[in-house]
Amino acid sequence: MAKKVIHSEHLSIGYTSKNTTRTIIENCDISLESGKLVALIGANGIGKSTLLKTLTGIIPPIKGTVFLHDKKLSQYKPNELAQELSLVLTESLPPSNLTVYEIVALGRQPYTNWLGTLTEEDKNKVIEAIELTGITDFMHKKHYEISDGQLQKALIARALAQDTAIIILDEPTTHLDLVHKVSLLKLLKKLTHETNKTILYSTHDIDLAIQLCDEMIVLTKNKLVKDQPCNLIEQNVFNELFQNESVVFDKTIGKFKVI
Repeated sequence: MAKKVIHSEHLSIGYTSKNTTRTIIENCDISLESGKLVALIGANGIGKSTLLKTLTGIIPPIKGTVFLHDKKLSQYKPNELAQELSLVLTESLPPSNLTVYEIVALGRQPYTNWLGTLTEEDKNKVIEAIELTGITDFMHKKHYEISDGQLQKALIARALAQDTAIIILDEPTTHLDLVHKVSLLKLLKKLTHETNKTILYSTHDIDLAIQLCDEMIVLTKNKLVKDQPCNLIEQNVFNELFQNESVVFDKTIGKFKVI
């Protein structure tokens, strides 16, 4: 049975700098359950990254509260939070000679001692994550010797090794071709159903999200809607995404088309 993992109440998101507060979206309350793959979509600049950063505690809410397992996100110590929530960003890795195995093993940092020594349990979690993501064949290669798609899978494996209830990814398919995008999203869906983790990711690949996700969060100007893709299509929510007469959503085929 699905259980609520993360939710927000009376949440408004935005930025505060010096004496200025810029609110992007007000009352964007959401609730995410275990075992679900959820896509976050919206036009460029609408606030997707801001919402993800707020849900992960990187930036504070303008108003309202984010709860993780019914405990306020702000009440978690950094190490406690790292054992419950993992984040996969799109930034390239800093220069290093790390192998894929070593990158995945970094996911165990919240559990290791101050020397970073891996226990047998840690090593088992790393291998399990590598096997779940199907990267065994190249786990001993240096990270700069593998493709973008393989590296993305390695970063997901690192998040799996971290063994958190929720994994949040910021545009994981950005630099991938269509085949690798589909492969990665199918992997994410498989992981949610096999591990019962919650996976939330932001994306511009709306048509793929409609086909593969359990639920979608749609951000439009000053509004947030979350539902199953079929319900969002029926409610004409996708028609509000882009204020452009050249692109429309055709609900009969469930895709955007150019006119």
